[in-house]
Amino acid sequence: MRQCTHVDALPHPEPVPVSGTCPDCLREGTDPVQLRLCLSCGHVGCCDSSPHRHATRHHLETGHPVMRSHEPDEDWRWCFVDHVLV
Repeated sequence: MRQCTHVDALPHPEPVPVSGTCPDCLREGTDPVQLRLCLSCGHVGCCDSSPHRHATRHHLETGHPVMRSHEPDEDWRWCFVDHVLV
């Protein structure tokens, strides 16, 4: 089973979300499908089911490895680098 090599380096406590929704979707006039929180910096982006995949774009631009769901009652995490749930 593959494991995440990045989770131990994440800040504690988690960063505060920098917004309540995806600011890139707001700026572009699109609707986010699901929100994701970057666990390195608090950036909020939309998921890969959204038209512009802003959470993934944030990872590709910054290299920040792990995000978690920013949806109510969800706390799962995903490592973009290791491609595993953590």
